Amino acid sequence: MTATTSGPAGGHPLRPPVPRPAAEAWTSDSTAPALDVVVPVHDEEVDLEPCVRRLHAHPAGFGFRTRTTIADNASTDATPQVAAALAAELPDVRHVRLEEGRGRALKQVWSASDAPVLAHTDVDLSTDLAALLPLVAGLLSGHCDLAIGSRLARGAHVVRGAKREVVSRCCDLLLHGTLRVRSTDAQCGFTAIRADVAAQILPLVEDTGWFFDTEVLVLAERAGLRIQEIPVDRVDDPDSTVDIVATALADLRGTRRLAVAIGSGRLPLTEIRAGLGRGPRPAHVAGVPTSLAGQLTRFVGVGVASTLAHALLYLAFQTLTSAQVANFLALLVTAVANTALNRRLTFGVRGSRGAARHQAQGSVVFLLGRGTTAGSLLALHGARPEAHQVLELGVLTAVNLLATVVRFLLLRTWVFGDRRHHRPGDTTGQVPA
Repeated sequence: MTATTSGPAGGHPLRPPVPRPAAEAWTSDSTAPALDVVVPVHDEEVDLEPCVRRLHAHPAGFGFRTRTTIADNASTDATPQVAAALAAELPDVRHVRLEEGRGRALKQVWSASDAPVLAHTDVDLSTDLAALLPLVAGLLSGHCDLAIGSRLARGAHVVRGAKREVVSRCCDLLLHGTLRVRSTDAQCGFTAIRADVAAQILPLVEDTGWFFDTEVLVLAERAGLRIQEIPVDRVDDPDSTVDIVATALADLRGTRRLAVAIGSGRLPLTEIRAGLGRGPRPAHVAGVPTSLAGQLTRFVGVGVASTLAHALLYLAFQTLTSAQVANFLALLVTAVANTALNRRLTFGVRGSRGAARHQAQGSVVFLLGRGTTAGSLLALHGARPEAHQVLELGVLTAVNLLATVVRFLLLRTWVFGDRRHHRPGDTTGQVPA
């Protein structure tokens, strides 16, 4: 991996952050800025200059030094030249050239920054910069570990198209249902973190794209760190080049990967807290509901997320094949993920023991769901041969919701029937005596 930097005085090499409290770092070390705001870009020759000039001028009244770092992610247009010119002209503006994806570029620049507080924002500045100071204030004072901008918190104001609204809401439901995300908005793209916290979390982050922000948030939540949400004003750029459907599918893959990693217990979340000098995690962070009401609540979250995932996958597959095949493939993927998530989240079963049998039994439930939804499509096409895709999706969604209820009963009474009183944290997969 290579990286080049440029700045007003010829630049300086990237170096690891010093893991110490933010307030102490920026008051005692005059060579480092208090805040490093990273702008990841790829082929943004038009928007880059106005963005950086606004970012450079905005913190003038903050009372502490702020740096803007342009993280150029393998641009092929004039972005590198524009970035280099801005770094040469403006003090505390730096240009870093990386041959990386968005998430990997952010990880690299954040990991090497010497600022005690790190942030990032999108180049279109869709999020109003008035939220920047509230975003970082708690980090500078040591009051919180991670701060996120929220488009859904009370006091936020958002303007965006219907398609983005629907996809964003679906992704949020997915994250709340599967990963138990407690924050209102995991994907705003306006985030700040203390460098000492980043040093503990970033080595565990695997995503190299748009799921990076969500993965950082989920790991921080599961480690029981202090997270602050800041309501933001946001106007989405209608000319954005981000592929919404591709991003949503990538989020599905990232959610599944992260759920498996958390469920397997391989992530050293306790060590993260210990590395920051904290005590044991609060009990509510790791708890799994064992009562019927708790299991039903968790199952509904997983079920809603699975239904939304099925809808997105069906739309994607339907562009390549027939409605029946698209439904089969979408249901197959979501059924496997649904069984694994319910095994871990709803019924509290950990470890690999019995996993193959659970998936086999889950496959039987899958076949029942397959027959139900396939039958609904056959009935629809028999009654209305020219049925629109939207009507097909509506019928499938309604039938899937009904099948979800049946699925819960089968999982509770048959697949995990002997594990209804499984103790959270028991990794043996056995019923306690």
